[in-house]
Amino acid sequence: MQVQEILSKKGREVVTISQDRTVADGLRLLHERGIGALVVTAAGDALAGIFSERDVVRAIGVHGASALAMPIAQVMSSTVTTCTEATTIDSLMSLMTERRIRHVPVLDDGALAGMISIGDVVKWRVDELENDKRDLIEYVTAR
Repeated sequence: MQVQEILSKKGREVVTISQDRTVADGLRLLHERGIGALVVTAAGDALAGIFSERDVVRAIGVHGASALAMPIAQVMSSTVTTCTEATTIDSLMSLMTERRIRHVPVLDDGALAGMISIGDVVKWRVDELENDKRDLIEYVTAR
């Protein structure tokens, strides 16, 4: 199974924010969209980083409430782990676990093609287990 299967079910929308917007702007967008991370873009929509709830907690821990007025570029994670649509879900799970990350942008020929969260991976795995269970029950009961 590959990442493209998750994207085909959940959709490819990625919420982005410019790196010069404030942390408060980013928090509002996270809240409005009910998500945990934003892809941060630089000039020309180039991938500049990722801004997550974890980045906000760290910034407030260091700078206090003044962090809310800071540009996202100052608090975002600038080293971004990405994958492609052809990445296997098993390797993505390993990558997310090893690097302790919850959000991975998906790139297709360098262009943003989607975003996978740990919740998306868990949902996929639970669905896979439910399908396996159903298949086994049908096999055992000869339905």
